[in-house]
Amino acid sequence: MTTRQAPRALTDDEAYALLRRHAGHSSAFLALNEGNRRFRADGIDGFVPYREAGRRHLFELGGPVCAPADQERVLTALLDEAGRAGRRVTAVQLGREAAELHARHGFTVNQFGASFSIGLDGYSLGGQRMVKVRNMVNRARREGVTVTEVAAEQRRTPDVAGTLDAIDRAWLRGKGRHVKELDFLIGERGGPGAPHRRLFTARHEGRTVAYVSYSPVFGTRAGWLYDLTRRLPDAPPGTVELVFATALQRFQEEGCGWLHLGFTPFVQLRPETCAFGPTSSVLRRALELLAAKGQAVYPAATQESFKLKWRPQVIEPEYLAFQHGVSPGAVWRLMRLTKAV
Repeated sequence: MTTRQAPRALTDDEAYALLRRHAGHSSAFLALNEGNRRFRADGIDGFVPYREAGRRHLFELGGPVCAPADQERVLTALLDEAGRAGRRVTAVQLGREAAELHARHGFTVNQFGASFSIGLDGYSLGGQRMVKVRNMVNRARREGVTVTEVAAEQRRTPDVAGTLDAIDRAWLRGKGRHVKELDFLIGERGGPGAPHRRLFTARHEGRTVAYVSYSPVFGTRAGWLYDLTRRLPDAPPGTVELVFATALQRFQEEGCGWLHLGFTPFVQLRPETCAFGPTSSVLRRALELLAAKGQAVYPAATQESFKLKWRPQVIEPEYLAFQHGVSPGAVWRLMRLTKAV
């Protein structure tokens, strides 16, 4: 997207500082993913993460990162700039307030899925409701699985990086030869945000068999986001659960308030969540169909089941918003951008 007298581009450190000051969405750290661009409005302390697709589409991620009083101005500036470039804007993974903001600007808004969060104060894996989780964690321990946090400087060494790369390749192969690794709406191990993430690995019989990375979350529910999970196909049952439980305990010991399980598309869809603005019944039915039969596109039911078994106390809707209404071109470009097709 071309700009006229565009403000100076943000450095990675400046973008991170803005996230610390203004971000509240649990997945806002995805703004630092490699490949994302950052739109700035002149004179405003903030930015909008986005990517372009084709010649006519711009995909905004998560909404404006700025003070609440500046959000209207930033979004208006983005829409003006996109219009001058001949692009229509689609916003992805919006929280409720950002969705309402876009609805006020004439966007068609539909619920896209939900995010899940655990308040760590007083949280415990004890009790009858958590018995299945404890059984999986204990099974991995009996198999001899151990979990270690790997510091950022260690992750950059050739041996560790090569091991993690090998797990990535094996994980993807295990999904099937036609499956692509999703992009844009999930975390990554490298990129500009790598120094700020935390990574826990699981070892079994002398080799690394899985890892989970966590990204920082800012705002009123500050904490960590369960971001990226990879495991070898032959990792013992309960390995990921043991990594998760170990990290959760570590975060509690550090006084962390929240552990966010992240966004899952096509789940927890409820029509009443979009009562604040115009919505598309056609898109709603398509999303409901994907929820029921779309495992080939994304294993949403499996992801939701994993997250629900940890008994998150907060489940919040997240939204898609289309400028000038939902168009087949925008939907297709979004699926291509995320590598869903």
